[in-house]
Amino acid sequence: MKTLAKLPVTIVTGFLGSGKTTLLRHMLDNAQGRRIAVIVNEFGELGIDGEILKQCSIGCTEEEANGRVYELANGCLCCTVQEEFFPVMRELVARRGDLDHILIETSGLALPKPLVQAFQWPEIRSACTVDAVITVVDSPAVAAGTFAAFPDQVDAQRKLDPNLDHESPLHELFADQLSSADLVILNKADLISAEDLAAVRLEVAEELPPAVKVIEASSGRLPLDVLLGLGAGSEEHIDSRHSHHDHHHGDGDDDHDDHDHDAFDSISIELPQTDESLLLDALSQLVVQHDILRVKGFAAIANKPMRLLIQGVGTRFDKHFDRAWRADEPRSTRLVLIGQDLDASALEAQLRAALTA
Repeated sequence: MKTLAKLPVTIVTGFLGSGKTTLLRHMLDNAQGRRIAVIVNEFGELGIDGEILKQCSIGCTEEEANGRVYELANGCLCCTVQEEFFPVMRELVARRGDLDHILIETSGLALPKPLVQAFQWPEIRSACTVDAVITVVDSPAVAAGTFAAFPDQVDAQRKLDPNLDHESPLHELFADQLSSADLVILNKADLISAEDLAAVRLEVAEELPPAVKVIEASSGRLPLDVLLGLGAGSEEHIDSRHSHHDHHHGDGDDDHDDHDHDAFDSISIELPQTDESLLLDALSQLVVQHDILRVKGFAAIANKPMRLLIQGVGTRFDKHFDRAWRADEPRSTRLVLIGQDLDASALEAQLRAALTA
């Protein structure tokens, strides 16, 4: 009987809003016949990113696409890996003769190292290998010294002493995402000057082993030959990569209460049909007044037959009509808000009031 080669797995990590989902969409849209399975680790209840990825033209029916997108909605992969990740991987391993590659998009708040270490487990290691860990960097945010687009909203509870900025959990998580990388993408390179981009490259290089390549991109548009087939075998050397959070995942350590990203909330809000400009204005006001890092979801716009896809980082919103509403689904607006110390009922009340004013 023919022995199947190990199935390559690419792990895509990076902060919220850095462009991970856009990169995956680009990879799937340009798969060139590759049979790719996708695991989406969604931070939130609605599976928005999974919905986005299902819209990609990956050469299969919608029913087949639903079977290729795995949404892990209950916390970060590093915390739920034994409960959810292993069964999903076991199912994919059983189908590996029908697959050419697996893509995993981690939560923007997840730690990549424990996920890579999961590929050391015998049942996974015998069938899969981590082709590469790709870390997507928000270049304008790093150039601004903030690492994420709106750090004041992410880090609202941090100490105000500027001498302690290097101890910010945001910076530590940024460093940890880089420390696990086999390839780093300086995304949104078109949005900053050549001088700032060069400075970002130097800053990122300080956190990387010398062998890790750093490349620039705009909206994640890179040839697949650059992204796949790296053959890094990351699980073989991940233990030697230093992480600020190594002590959280030591042998026999089941206490995850100290995770920095536990301070983040993810709340879901459902609203009726509304006016597009009214909704976007209300959301912009909301993120200015509260510690909201990310907004994403689908909106039902009055007198429009298609649903509006909304993705926002801070006060910057991207939107487009992605598909027509199906006859069997309610025409309602569903949003996920991600941030710190969020009061779901107060935020929903404020939005509803703004939309009916």
